[in-house]
Amino acid sequence: MREPSVPVRLVWPGKTQQKPAPSADIALVRRGHSACTLIAGDNLPALGALRDRFAERVALVYMDPPFFTGRRHSTIRRSRDPRSGKILRSSSFAFDDRWDGLDDYLSALAERVVAARELLTPDGCLVLHVDPKTSHYAKVLCDEVFGPRCFASEIVWRYRRWPSKTKNFQRVHDVLLRYVKDPGIAPRFRQLYEPLAESTISTWGSRKQRAVVDTDGRRVRSSTTADPTPGAPLGDVWEIGIVAPVARERTGYPTQKPEALLRRLIEACTEPGDWVLDPYCGSGTTLSVCKQIGRRAIGIDSSPQALKVSRKRLKELGVRPREERVMLGERAEPVAGRRRDVA
Repeated sequence: MREPSVPVRLVWPGKTQQKPAPSADIALVRRGHSACTLIAGDNLPALGALRDRFAERVALVYMDPPFFTGRRHSTIRRSRDPRSGKILRSSSFAFDDRWDGLDDYLSALAERVVAARELLTPDGCLVLHVDPKTSHYAKVLCDEVFGPRCFASEIVWRYRRWPSKTKNFQRVHDVLLRYVKDPGIAPRFRQLYEPLAESTISTWGSRKQRAVVDTDGRRVRSSTTADPTPGAPLGDVWEIGIVAPVARERTGYPTQKPEALLRRLIEACTEPGDWVLDPYCGSGTTLSVCKQIGRRAIGIDSSPQALKVSRKRLKELGVRPREERVMLGERAEPVAGRRRDVA
């Protein structure tokens, strides 16, 4: 696809030329696993500070920002009363998703997309996870940052949830926008497969098909081979259930994404040993999946609750992450001997 002769821009009140991420340092708080790092603080200065160590080293940036809900979100904890057996619920503040307006939200998002792009390997990609309320703005924004030719996929994550009483079609999907850094380089991509349709199996069985062509190179029919088929190449509509209330992986953190979703994305876009960055770490799903499938990961979050949940989740996997914090207007000095938690 050719670039448009006149670049298409997303314009909003108060939009200015994108500025570099604010200057900051990152200080060590606690030593830990070298392949798993938790960074406490605003992800914009954190992304800028990571340039010294990780410029063009990250294979996948997965960005799952707030969804412009206009609400404060809380972590919900469930426990059982040992005497009565009743389920008890408690909550604690997780993060604030209130903005001065859509322009404020888009400005914050654009700055972080620009900063994250600089960390990608030439064959790496960024995946921005949003909902239908902002996905159209986000796509034009990413076209502007990366260039339209860098757009690779719009993945629709379809899920089932408790229906709401609304005179409208039920909203049962999110959107994941995938952009490659350099369209002139073959992207880092591993083909995944999904099961064949029952109609395909009944017609062709479970063996690979081979196209039979005529003298003009046109396909006239198909034949089967002796080799078993891996399935159908994975499409861009993924039906994966949300994290159920009784699921073992459930942390109670709002906006938690299922491990199956991140596992599929990370396995497709990275190789074992690659670096994966999650600037909106949240409940730590990305870090947890990376540990399980042999990737190195960095998670950033300003919420003490998110860091606490992520730390606990990694501990259950036998991992004590390396912990760092963003320092604004301070001098980052060695703190190797310090033994305290970020949160």
